[in-house]
Formats: sequence, C-alpha cells, structure tokens
Amino acid sequence: MMNHENLTCKACGGTTFVKGEVKAVDARVMPIGKTFSFGSPVIYTFCKKCGEVASIRIKNPDKF
Repeated sequence: MMNHENLTCKACGGTTFVKGEVKAVDARVMPIGKTFSFGSPVIYTFCKKCGEVASIRIKNPDKF
C-alpha cells in the first residue's frame, strides 16, 4: 500500500494526498473475456492541492 506520508506531488510540490473512487454505473475495470464478471472499482490517490494523480489501484484484484 502506498505511504502518503512520503509523497511529494510531481506537478506542484504538494505533500497532502487523498484517495477517491469514481462513482458511476460503469466505472469499473472489467476482466477481458469474462462476460459475467462484476469487475472492480478503481482507487485514485491524488494531490489534494492540484489534483495530480500519484497512483491508480484496482480495489479488488481478486476479481481477475
């Protein structure tokens, strides 16, 4: 897991990061070739000051 305490934003130099998840009906990563999978939401870790994304992570990799 990413340690937020040691991050520095590449875009603005900010040091405060937060996590967020896209909330929409189809905002999931789906496995290729698995028709009946529910997939997994994606978690973004981003700079609270400017919004630069530091990390994109699959919430439930076991779905793949």
